[in-house]
Amino acid sequence: MEQEKYAGYIKTERVYILITLSLLIGFLSGVMLAVYKSPAGSGDQSVAVTPQENGRHDMTAVESQVLATPNDPGAWRHLGNAYFDADQPAKAIKAYTKALELAPGNPDVLTDLGVMYRRNDQPDLALHAFDQAIQAVPTHEQSRLNKGVVLLYDKKDKAQALQVWEELLAINPMAKIPSGQLLSDFMAELQK
Repeated sequence: MEQEKYAGYIKTERVYILITLSLLIGFLSGVMLAVYKSPAGSGDQSVAVTPQENGRHDMTAVESQVLATPNDPGAWRHLGNAYFDADQPAKAIKAYTKALELAPGNPDVLTDLGVMYRRNDQPDLALHAFDQAIQAVPTHEQSRLNKGVVLLYDKKDKAQALQVWEELLAINPMAKIPSGQLLSDFMAELQK
């Protein structure tokens, strides 16, 4: 009689095992799908990253992409971008450095690397990264803007910052700072 009462039930241990197996199968299926859908080859290709509701990257998906395509500089760049957005500069520096090892001279990656060095309280390395970006593409605006920021705020060298920004204005007289203000107006305020 007692056995008939519990005949339709599953033991708690079995439920836990089934849940664990389901989660594991789902995870592995997702990784396999990401590998299957990933671009072939090793160029600087874009990696599809699914932003979560808060605007941040799905870090697990980005890290899985790097594991699946470790020689793809685009995957490493996206990982760096995810760490950049998550305000994890040390991890972003490692990812951007790896991207640059695989595809040297990308001024955008060098600029992002410089920003992460600044956030990591390494202004000299930030300046070096910005200089490399400028050397790679002499008209690269973002690296010049950021170099001026580091010179002004971190190195306390207003004259040098203004000089770098003058070079930027020679490339683009309508250059703007992140607030949307014209760089020339910002510089005029600094010189007062």
